[in-house]
Amino acid sequence: MQLSAKAAEPAQETRFVEMVFPGLSNHYGTLFGGNALNLMGKAAFVAAARHARCNVVMATSDKIEFHQPIPVGELIEIVARVEREGRSSMTVSVEMIRENLASGQRDVVTRGNFEMVAVNEHGRPVAIAQSAPLNLKHQLT
Repeated sequence: MQLSAKAAEPAQETRFVEMVFPGLSNHYGTLFGGNALNLMGKAAFVAAARHARCNVVMATSDKIEFHQPIPVGELIEIVARVEREGRSSMTVSVEMIRENLASGQRDVVTRGNFEMVAVNEHGRPVAIAQSAPLNLKHQLT
């Protein structure tokens, strides 16, 4: 069986879901801030790469706000959206939502903005409109 996907409109948002296990936590038993930033950076990268359809790098992160701790055993959902597009750069907003699996309660607990830049194979900025599309052909056997 062969599946192929045609290049379509960029995804409106990128979502990741992760469980907070002890390996992601700090000595307080909550999600370590560095791991939260890692997950948010990955989501920003994927959202920007989907939008630009080329390689991207992070130029800056701005105003990361941690509102509540996320204890081990809770689910986190990371939502990233491209909010602004320039010639070669994009601003990606990222939210982290915690969810208590037992109660279903959900709260936005972390927010931040990431400036991502479209780059060529040499790491030099390129115009987003001139970037080469990614190969989206997938095969299943």
